[in-house]
Amino acid sequence: MINEGCRLMVVDDELIVCKRLKQILEKAGYDVTVFNNGEDAVKKLELESYDIIVTDLKMEGVDGMKILETAKRKNPDTRVIMITGFAETETAREAFRKGVFDFISKPVEIDTIKQVIIKAQKEISGSKT
Repeated sequence: MINEGCRLMVVDDELIVCKRLKQILEKAGYDVTVFNNGEDAVKKLELESYDIIVTDLKMEGVDGMKILETAKRKNPDTRVIMITGFAETETAREAFRKGVFDFISKPVEIDTIKQVIIKAQKEISGSKT
């Protein structure tokens, strides 16, 4: 399967989002790890790297920006996709300065998230050649 070996992390404080994305992305052949809080995700990122991270921007405690910063510090090639219901221009600018790959607005459309993940995966493949 084309997606085998591509490691994804999904971080969202809404359990239903984590469950739904894990199910759909695993069915598509990805290796998916989910966290429903940013703190646990950051701890994991200190130990392991992922190809693609899909994270909610606004979460209690550790937010998507901290996940972005940690992921990029550990592995600059990681593609981070942020999900947000809060499309604040300044926040978006800051995230792009820190290396976010893309933003997806809530409510999350599954087809949209799959397309962005495929785009990120192609970019990763292109950078490894």
